[in-house]
Amino acid sequence: MLQARQLPSMRGSELKALFAKADAGTIPVGKGNGQALIATGTVVARPLLAFVRLVAWRGKEFDEQGGRLRNLVGPFALRAITADVYIGDSRLDGRPCIVLDYSKTSRVAGWVRDEIREVEPGLYVGLVYVRSRQAPLRFSLEFAADSRTEYSERMLSSRR
Repeated sequence: MLQARQLPSMRGSELKALFAKADAGTIPVGKGNGQALIATGTVVARPLLAFVRLVAWRGKEFDEQGGRLRNLVGPFALRAITADVYIGDSRLDGRPCIVLDYSKTSRVAGWVRDEIREVEPGLYVGLVYVRSRQAPLRFSLEFAADSRTEYSERMLSSRR
């Protein structure tokens, strides 16, 4: 079973393939422990992850209804930078994913769209799109098993 601590060692192409083969999964609820996956597969990946976690980004907190999130930023994990959350088609392959859409909720990140898929129960890998182009940034979120909701399963069923 894949674990979050293994992701920084994977190459970017491996993370993209992992995302591509996964299903959308369930929209999580609660706090997700985040990892910025930058320069993965290299010796600098883990130091970069630690630096970003210390000074910039620690994860995301999804609301109980499954429709919004806030990023946890800075050393004190302040709740900031809101996004709408919904099931949509991935820009990578057109298959369902969980979209984290900042376009209507944030002046700071209105040009960013994240997409996540659940690669293991409670473990999500995300791709970052900046102005419609995939950025070389990826991230992961890890949630406790009881923090997930059936919301996305209902949304997927309604699309069929």
